[in-house]
Formats: sequence, C-alpha cells, structure tokens
Amino acid sequence: MLGWAVTFLVIAIIAGILGFSGIAGTSAGIAQILFVIFLILFLVSLLRGATSR
Repeated sequence: MLGWAVTFLVIAIIAGILGFSGIAGTSAGIAQILFVIFLILFLVSLLRGATSR
C-alpha cells in the first residue's frame, strides 16, 4: 500500500514538473488517500499485535 502511495506521489511530481496540473493534482490526491489508508491499517495491525500477546 505504501508502495502505491509513493508511486502516485512520484507521478504527481513528474506531472507537476511537466505542467500537467490536472494529472498532478489527481495523482497527489490518490497518494494522500492511499497513505492515510496505509497509516490506519498499520495502526490497526500494531494494536492487534499488542493486544494478542
């Protein structure tokens, strides 16, 4: 999941440099959403691991 977020972030940066503002904005939005989902899943897995021991 984090890999996908980084991929979309790189696409957004490249598109922003080349002047494709629509693609850059969309890719940055997707990267932010995926990063938040990754963080939530990471915290849930940490809590489940801590409570199962």
